[in-house]
Amino acid sequence: MSASRRLPGGDYVKRLIGLPGDRIQMKSGLLYINETPVARERLDDFMGPDPCGTGSAARIKRWRETLPNGVSYQTLDCLDNGSYDNTPVYTVPAGHYFMLGDNRDNSTDSRVLSVIGYIPWENLIGRAGLIYFSIAGGTKGEPAGIRWGRIGTVVR
Repeated sequence: MSASRRLPGGDYVKRLIGLPGDRIQMKSGLLYINETPVARERLDDFMGPDPCGTGSAARIKRWRETLPNGVSYQTLDCLDNGSYDNTPVYTVPAGHYFMLGDNRDNSTDSRVLSVIGYIPWENLIGRAGLIYFSIAGGTKGEPAGIRWGRIGTVVR
């Protein structure tokens, strides 16, 4: 499930990873839920406009994660030992949820407690179903171009 949180500056679309009471942690870039590593398999590298923010073409590590409930999705790994690849344990408080972006090294999400943190139930807006429009990030936060291949993609 994806969700949004209304914050100054806009809404965020992220993947719901943790429910109230869950313990979430990243260890060496691997996601753990309640001390159990989430199944992850290496896929072919992502190649194209850099999703990591440099504005140029790139080759980025890509993984398929499968949650304990069987939901599977792809993630990107821009950096080995990135700043959020090793985190403390986050215990999700009652009435809140833990969200992660699929681009793990270039995502402001629940791992950043001072900006996003745990998402209260009342801030969940809905589930993403389709990528309507997609732009590649460029330098200084400006768009680098339209990502035509993503437009119209169904989100599972």
